[in-house]
Amino acid sequence: QVQPVESGGGLVQAGGSLRLSCAASGGTDRNYVMGWFRQAPGKEREFLAAITWVFGSTYYSDSVQGRFTISRDTAKNTLYLQLHSLKPEDTAVYYCAEHYKFDVRITKWDRYDSWGQGTQVTVSS
Repeated sequence: QVQPVESGGGLVQAGGSLRLSCAASGGTDRNYVMGWFRQAPGKEREFLAAITWVFGSTYYSDSVQGRFTISRDTAKNTLYLQLHSLKPEDTAVYYCAEHYKFDVRITKWDRYDSWGQGTQVTVSS
């Protein structure tokens, strides 16, 4: 099992786009799910999106549906989060995480088993 590792964060202007990546464990376990969360200063960790690794089923938070897209490349064992139409309120540390509970609709952060160290996304106005 590989510890998730995020990359791709940075500074972007409002309205811009960014793609985050996360090195994942991958594999063929049908219960394996990966998700993206974010945490802004003084706020709780917020679920954004999740994907089942084998089947590619996705689930999104209402707050990012239509602006963010989660995907994975199983050949590269890499998870992605494409961010579009960024707003200053999207500024946060973005984390990828994983669990082996099959359910892509799990949104509570404490149900995830393993976490990356996070990558900072800053959106300037």
